Amino acid sequence: MIRNVPHLVRRAVTSLSNHEPSTARVATAREVLRDGEFAVWSSMQARDRRHSLDVLARFDRLCPGAERAERAAALLHDVGKAASPLGWAGRVLATVVGGRTDAMRTYLDHERIGAAMIAAVSEPRTVDLVGGGCTDERADALRRADGA
Repeated sequence: MIRNVPHLVRRAVTSLSNHEPSTARVATAREVLRDGEFAVWSSMQARDRRHSLDVLARFDRLCPGAERAERAAALLHDVGKAASPLGWAGRVLATVVGGRTDAMRTYLDHERIGAAMIAAVSEPRTVDLVGGGCTDERADALRRADGA
């Protein structure tokens, strides 16, 4: 059963375009992320970078006193999707039908993959949040910011 259908539909529609985020928005990410994190973030598809900036803005409203590591997790929460070669249609299909191919399985396993991608460049708190294993108040806020 697919969960949070309204969010998934909104996400699919807003990610149709793969245009680059504005220079000002990229500067926001640059202010939050360490050099290595920014390099990994920059490897994401433009649609995912735009989405991550939206998630950061919502997370900042939910948690105005968040630590840098937590804000970095908001920007990097989908970074594992960069390991999948799927485009827009493939991502939608994977979300609907599941991991029928290696590329789909990689896309759906983006939290674990993302945590591994940033393990050498991020603080443990960022890695834990990106990996999806945290259950504290800030992790819940990050999930809400992503699912809004």
